[in-house]
Amino acid sequence: MSYEIVWTYEVDSTRRTAFERAYGADGDWARLFARGEGFLEVVLLADDAVPGRYLTIDRWRDAATFERFQAEHGDAYAALDDELADVSGRGTRLGGFVRR
Repeated sequence: MSYEIVWTYEVDSTRRTAFERAYGADGDWARLFARGEGFLEVVLLADDAVPGRYLTIDRWRDAATFERFQAEHGDAYAALDDELADVSGRGTRLGGFVRR
């Protein structure tokens, strides 16, 4: 079982390379999340039918480990979110899901 947070993004063509670098498996978000115990991985999916449309999946051992990460690293999370606002475009959290 794992806890997976799913986001969708619409990214402008001029920012896709930077977005993929920041939101990919070895990107800025993955490096930040790796500070938290229970972080598993970041998955980046690109829509073949709609250029610039992406899904990200932030995988954690369980919801409690993500909540603990937020409590311990919330300031760094907010700072990175602000720093990447021009790159990420319009992001929408689809939800937190439990893999069964």
